[in-house]
Amino acid sequence: MMRGAVAPGSPAARKPLRRPGAKTRRARRGNEGGLSGAYPDERDPQLLGGEIGRLVSQRGWGLDLQVRGVFARWTEVVGEEIGAHSTPESLTDGTLVVRTDSSAWATQLKLLAPTLVKRLNTELGTGTVTVVEVLGPHAPSWKHGHRGLRDGRGPRDTYG
Repeated sequence: MMRGAVAPGSPAARKPLRRPGAKTRRARRGNEGGLSGAYPDERDPQLLGGEIGRLVSQRGWGLDLQVRGVFARWTEVVGEEIGAHSTPESLTDGTLVVRTDSSAWATQLKLLAPTLVKRLNTELGTGTVTVVEVLGPHAPSWKHGHRGLRDGRGPRDTYG
């Protein structure tokens, strides 16, 4: 026999040859602790609800999602009559901005602001809303057409 040759049928002949630098099956899978067992681990597929909850908590989106939920259910939270005439616009640093469809409703909501703060804090958590800022309707635009004067008097000059 030649030097380095293996006799057929010997235990060394049955062992498959490995290329230098080739990874084993465990190393290819990235599993240092062994093969997958009967119990779930982090490599197994996860339920979507649990993963979304984990993502929301990691990113700190919990309060934002609650606020958007209250905005979506605005009529349910504040009541039919108030919800029909007002819409929430934003909540920043404890100040809730609400837009109404008339100046009369703006005055009414300013009077009901403490009640709204209590209701919203029961929905969102104590101290989330501290001030309700009520805005009236947007002013109408008197500009008609493509041309206009920059320093003109506007609609006043047509009323005499």
